[in-house]
Amino acid sequence: MKMLQITIIGGGSLGHVCAGVFSSQPNVAVSIFTGRPERWNNDIVVKDINGKIFEGHIAHISSNAEEVIPQSDIVFLCLPGFLIEKTLRDIKPYITASTTIGSIVSNTGFFFAAHDILPDGTKLFGFQRSPFIARVEEYGKSANLLGYKKEVAIACENIADEEAFRCEVERLFITPTKLLKNFYEVSLTNSNPILHTGRLYAMWGDWSGEVYDHNILFYKEWTDMASECIMAMDDEFMMLLDKLPVEKGSIPRLLDYYESYDAASLTHKISNIAAFQTITSPMKEVEGGWIPDFESRYFTEDFPYGLRFIKELAQKYNIDTPTIDKVYNWGMERIAR
Repeated sequence: MKMLQITIIGGGSLGHVCAGVFSSQPNVAVSIFTGRPERWNNDIVVKDINGKIFEGHIAHISSNAEEVIPQSDIVFLCLPGFLIEKTLRDIKPYITASTTIGSIVSNTGFFFAAHDILPDGTKLFGFQRSPFIARVEEYGKSANLLGYKKEVAIACENIADEEAFRCEVERLFITPTKLLKNFYEVSLTNSNPILHTGRLYAMWGDWSGEVYDHNILFYKEWTDMASECIMAMDDEFMMLLDKLPVEKGSIPRLLDYYESYDAASLTHKISNIAAFQTITSPMKEVEGGWIPDFESRYFTEDFPYGLRFIKELAQKYNIDTPTIDKVYNWGMERIAR
């Protein structure tokens, strides 16, 4: 069996977990392209939520795209939205006709940027939702895989044998994988761009300087107000999808995805997801307690590199989105302060 050459771009939680899981598998060689190569070990360990240990070896670690990109069969971007465009421009000279490039997180503009920057015919793919819940344990050495998805969905472009690629992704991520038919179906997910932004607005839409006695648990302390907000945003989002070339049901309603039927049942479902119990909110500690951190990635990514694309397409298709507009404008105003 031919050795599969993979390059992972990005040294965050997903990059760590993917590096460990992929490189623990036979006939897979993993390289890391990172701005901090000196902080990485060649050996990496990932422990999953069930106690399974993945022990991997990283073949190459580099901050030079020319050293790792040209020989890659698959390039995985594990990056925040604000780095997507710059990274694609940096690696463009080294992408060959045999390279398949994609993003683990596709709702931060990957396909829109790739269409604009990369040559026509470049083999592209992207995930609808992140396949792993991941956290770094020791940078460059170990990480925790806190949860798997029951199924992940990907969209592909210019890949001749999409079914073979789907099988490869399924093997790498140890997760059932299905193919979607259009890049919009991964680019416009109602996951972080709606779930996160609506929750943030419900928490702090009228914040005027209060100091909290603890860092709010983002999911465990979820509220009906947050559920009502994201449900209204999701209704508007579904009106947009009706105007786009996406297959009906390829992006499920939030109520359907979380097997709920109203705000209260949605709150109960989200607040009781085992893998989310310890996840805190984007807050920073100050004298006397905690306040919102408007410089966190929940704000600097999910508004300008997530909800933005939904809002702009809605405007293009003349769809009225009062709740999305309210939440988006509030978040962008907070970032600009």
